[in-house]
Amino acid sequence: MQFANPGALWWLLALAIPLIIHLFNFRRTRKVFFTNVAFLKKVETETSSFRKLKQWLIMAARMLFIAALVLAFAQPFLPARNAESTGDSGMNSLYLDNSLSMQNTTENKRYIDLAAVKLDELLSLFKNQQNVQFVTNTFSGEDQFVKGAAKIKERLTEVGFSSRNRTLEQIYQRQINLATKESGQGRNSLFWFSDFQKSTAGNLSDISPDSSQHIYLVPVQGEVLKNVFVDSVWLASPFVREMQNSVLYVEVFNSGNEPIENLPIKLFIDDEQTSTSSVSIAPESSAKASFNFTVREKGEHKGMVQFDDQPITFDNESYFVLNISPAINILHIYEEKSPSNYVEKLFSNDSLFNFSAYSSRNVNTNRIEENDLVILEGLRSFNSDISQKVSAFVSGGGSVLVIPSSSPDILSYRELVAGLGLSDLKGTMDSLSGNNQIALNEPDKSNPFFADVFERANFDALQNLPRTQAVLDWAGLGNRLLTLRSGKNFLSQSKFSNGLFYLLASPLDTKFGNFPEHALFVPTFFKIAASSVKGERLAYNFSEGSITLAFPGAPKNAIYTLKNERTELIPVQRMQGNNLILELPDASELGADIESGFFELQIDGVTKKTIALNHNSDESKMGQYSVEELQEAFADHPNITVFDNILDGDFVSTFSNNNFGKKRWKYFIYAALLFLLVEILLVRFMKS
Repeated sequence: MQFANPGALWWLLALAIPLIIHLFNFRRTRKVFFTNVAFLKKVETETSSFRKLKQWLIMAARMLFIAALVLAFAQPFLPARNAESTGDSGMNSLYLDNSLSMQNTTENKRYIDLAAVKLDELLSLFKNQQNVQFVTNTFSGEDQFVKGAAKIKERLTEVGFSSRNRTLEQIYQRQINLATKESGQGRNSLFWFSDFQKSTAGNLSDISPDSSQHIYLVPVQGEVLKNVFVDSVWLASPFVREMQNSVLYVEVFNSGNEPIENLPIKLFIDDEQTSTSSVSIAPESSAKASFNFTVREKGEHKGMVQFDDQPITFDNESYFVLNISPAINILHIYEEKSPSNYVEKLFSNDSLFNFSAYSSRNVNTNRIEENDLVILEGLRSFNSDISQKVSAFVSGGGSVLVIPSSSPDILSYRELVAGLGLSDLKGTMDSLSGNNQIALNEPDKSNPFFADVFERANFDALQNLPRTQAVLDWAGLGNRLLTLRSGKNFLSQSKFSNGLFYLLASPLDTKFGNFPEHALFVPTFFKIAASSVKGERLAYNFSEGSITLAFPGAPKNAIYTLKNERTELIPVQRMQGNNLILELPDASELGADIESGFFELQIDGVTKKTIALNHNSDESKMGQYSVEELQEAFADHPNITVFDNILDGDFVSTFSNNNFGKKRWKYFIYAALLFLLVEILLVRFMKS
C-alpha cells in the first residue's frame, strides 16, 4: 500500500494526546471519612478495576479513530499495474468521434451522449492535471492547446455532429503532433471514444505507436444497427423531355442488421412532391424503387429523394438536378450534300437540336468548338485548318461524324483519321451497280451503343436490312457499330482522348444504297447525336476530387464560384476543350461543415448552371469493428488497450484501477466512524 499524500502521516503524532490524557489523571481528589470503611474499601477495589478497563477501551477507540482519520487523509492506495501511463510529464489526449454515424442509438441514448458521459467521468480522474487535450473530427483551432480538465468539460457541452470523418491513422497523427509540441518526450496517453466504423476507420495496420504512447480504445456500440441511404439515382432514358412521362430509378441500401419493411420514399421536383414508392430491404442489401414523373418546362429542375429513417437522419435526403430537353448543338459542314438533304431534315425539325449548316467553302472553323456534334458530309478532302480544328475538337471532348464524298481523296482522309485512332484506310474500287451493293448485318444487341435504341423493339423483327455500296474501307480498334455481311466496316465509333469520332463507309445517296431511307437510319443518327452530349450526371459528391461539366463556348479566363444560401466556394478550375473541370476540396479541408444540397455555378454573380452535391456514403455504412476484431487487430501491440463496449463494463473504474491504483481512503473513513461509534457506546453503556 502507498499513500498519495504521505505528509499527512505526521498527524499520527496526535495519537499521543489520548494516551497522555489516560495515563495522567489531572482531576483533583478529596478524602471522605466514614465510621465503617471496610465495606467501602471492598466496593472501591471492584469499581477501580472496572473503571480502568473502561478507560483503556475508550483510549484505544479514540486512538484508533485518530489513526484511521489520519490514514484517510494520507489517501492510501494499492499501486497500479501501469503506474507510468498517466504521469504528469506526458499528455492525456482525448478523442471524441463526433461523425454523423454517432447519431445511432442504443438503449434510447445516442452514441455521442454515452461517450460524453464517460469522458466527463474520465476527466474527473485528471482534475488536478493541466496536461489534457481534446480532439474531435473537426480538428478545430480551439482544440490545439493543452488545457485543464475543467476547461475540457466545458468544451464537451459544445460538441455537435460533424459531416467530416477521419481515419484512425489521421486521429493518431493529430494527437501525436500536438503531444510532441506540448510535452516533448513524455509518455502520452491517447483515448479514442468511437463506434469504430469500418468504412471510415481506415487501415488498422497503419497504426503502430511506439513505447512512449499508450492508446486506449473505448468502443461505443449497440447490438442493433439501423440506417438506410440512397446509393444511386439514374434515369431510364438519358434524355428527359418536357410533357413526356419519364422514369427515375433510385437504389436504396440497408446498412443495418435488421430488415426494413415497406419503407415509403418520396420524390420531390422543385419542392413539390410528384411521386411516391416503397421498398422492402434485407439487411446489408439494396432495393430499387422507380418513380414516374412529368415535367412541364425545359431547363434545370431541382430534385430530391426523401424518406424517414430513424435514428440516423443525416442521409435521409439525396439531391439531384434534372436537365429537361438539353439542347444539342449540331454543326453540319458539307461539300456534296445528299440530294434529299437527309441530315438537315433529320435534325432541323426537332426542338431538341440547335442545328446549323454551312458549306465547307464559307464556314468559320472557329465555330466548331461551340458545338456538341460536327457532321462533315461529302468533303472530297480536308484542308489543314479543318483537320486541326477537328482533331482539337475531338481531343477536347467533342464528337465528329464523317460521311464521305462519292470520290474521296483517300490520302487526305487517311491523314485525318490516322490521328484519331483508325488505320489502313483505303478506297474501294467496286462499281456502283446494284448487284454489288451488300446488305448490312443486324446490329449487335450486346453493343452498348444500341442498348436503348431498340428498347421497345425486337431485334428479330428487323427485316430487309439496308444494302449499301462502300467507298471506304479501314481497320482499327474502334467500336464497330454496323458492319457489312462481307465483314467490312460500315459505321465505326472511335474514342479518342475525351471525344468520339464516327466514320461512315458510304455517302447518303440512294445511288450508294438505301440506308438513309431505312428505319435503321433515324435511331442510329439520333443516338450519335445523343452520345455527343456528355450526359451530365444527376448529382456529384464532395469526395470525388474533381467534376467535369460541359461548357461549350465558355470564356477561358472566367472565375467560377459554387454558391448556395450558406456557402460560397471558389474551387481550383480549368477549361479543357468544351469542358470545365472543377477541383473540389475534400470535406476535411473545408473551413466549416458543408451540408448536401444544390449549388449554383456562377460567373460574376450570374448563374450558369445548378449542380447537386451530396456527401459520399461511407459515413452511412454502419458496419463496425467489434471488440473482438479490435483486440485481434492490435494483439501484437502491448501499448494498445481495447476495453469492452462502453455499456458492458465500467470503463472509468477499470482504467482508474489499472492506471491510478485502487484507492482505499474510503475504507479508513468507515473505520474512523466505526471507532467513534465504539467510543460513544463505551461511554454510554459501560457503567461501573
